[in-house]
Amino acid sequence: MTDDPLARVLELARAYIDSRSDRPVWAAATLDELRCSLGGPLPLGPSPVIDVINHLASAAEPGLVTTSGPRYFGFVTGGSVPASVAAEWLTTMWDQNAGLFVMSPAASVVEETAGAWLIELLGLPRHASVGFVTGCHMANFTALAAARHELLRRAGWDVESDGLQAAPPITVVVGDEVHVSAVSALRMLGFGSRQLVRVAVDDQGRLKADALAAALHGINGPTIVCAQVGNVNTGAFDPIDAIADACTQHRAWLHIDGAFGLWAAASDALRAHVRGIERADSWATDAHKWLNVPYDCGLVFTAHPEAHRAAMSMDAAYLVRGEGQPREPMDWTPESSRRARGFAVYAALRSLGRRGVAEMIDRCCALARRFADRLRGHPWIQIPNEVVLNQVLVHVVPPGADADAATAKVLRTVQDERVCWLGGTTWHGMHAMRISVSNWSTTERDVDLSADSILRAVRQLDR
Repeated sequence: MTDDPLARVLELARAYIDSRSDRPVWAAATLDELRCSLGGPLPLGPSPVIDVINHLASAAEPGLVTTSGPRYFGFVTGGSVPASVAAEWLTTMWDQNAGLFVMSPAASVVEETAGAWLIELLGLPRHASVGFVTGCHMANFTALAAARHELLRRAGWDVESDGLQAAPPITVVVGDEVHVSAVSALRMLGFGSRQLVRVAVDDQGRLKADALAAALHGINGPTIVCAQVGNVNTGAFDPIDAIADACTQHRAWLHIDGAFGLWAAASDALRAHVRGIERADSWATDAHKWLNVPYDCGLVFTAHPEAHRAAMSMDAAYLVRGEGQPREPMDWTPESSRRARGFAVYAALRSLGRRGVAEMIDRCCALARRFADRLRGHPWIQIPNEVVLNQVLVHVVPPGADADAATAKVLRTVQDERVCWLGGTTWHGMHAMRISVSNWSTTERDVDLSADSILRAVRQLDR
């Protein structure tokens, strides 16, 4: 064992990466055990760095969830492709503040380049602006702040200067299965959750375009419509083209929450699901989901760069801007000082290329279908959603038993076995297991091992 802390970290990292395919997915330590091993009083004096690293690695390891491994299906959580991990290590070592060009010209230009690649990959307007934020929650916040700015500007109101107290009202329209992060972002922007106009969805959670058109017909004044591609439970896509038609007629700002579903635009096989996305005014997604870069990295795009910049940028005498009109990263995000997230995105895109990203998305969707096919062969298992993307819902219905209780019991048994990890959800009044296939390293063998674990748990119900 080396005494060099950085060399030791490399040893630990290699060992962890090598173990991901076989290690139990869920943590082994209890809450009390972790508090005991990681807690205690603050040391009075300094400790050798190598001792700190060894203690941290030893104490934390039993509490790690193998979210970057191939059999983690609990949330829509990607792994990290090798190039992005290596770039993330460089990012930490370089320790660049990505707020201003003068603080890191490289970070600024990498974001500019990666942003252009992403716009091309996703089929968004070439003039779109882009911001690198923590996740889709902040991407939604940023896009909707731009929407608020632009709609009020058109109404003759400067929200950044005059606030919201006397501003013209903005109506926000969402589907009945809008993601909670979009609602939270709207709350932070002054739109109460009870004030939202909710529109009916179909049996897969897709917003009904005719219901939206009817709702918009009864609304006067500035309006934001929030659509989604990739329902959090079913993976379903709102009909964006038809929604865009209604928004154009009403002159409403169309925002698309595409935390994971927006990546379907990178696939020839899936692009039809997102037809019309280029007609929206703003988009939000996560790179740490289906681009498989390390946490944290969200992406926001708008078709109105001036509104985006006006909603986010700030000026002060000490905030020196670069010469030659470089891209100033802080103009596009809520944060000033922040991690240089663009390096990992750049590395992932450069290593995968357009074809590699598409193949990764298509492979995950094929594996989700394999999961569904393996499980629906059991007479007690129902797959209530159409598996159109990477999401699979599983409902266990033993004859004469409480299906919700049986599903919950199977879920606990699978989690305790630790072959894989998947979460639970409530959808349309039923309890279901939710499988999200988002990791670049997942194989057919991983799906089969995980499906076998679920089937074993179902068979145990008969004992």
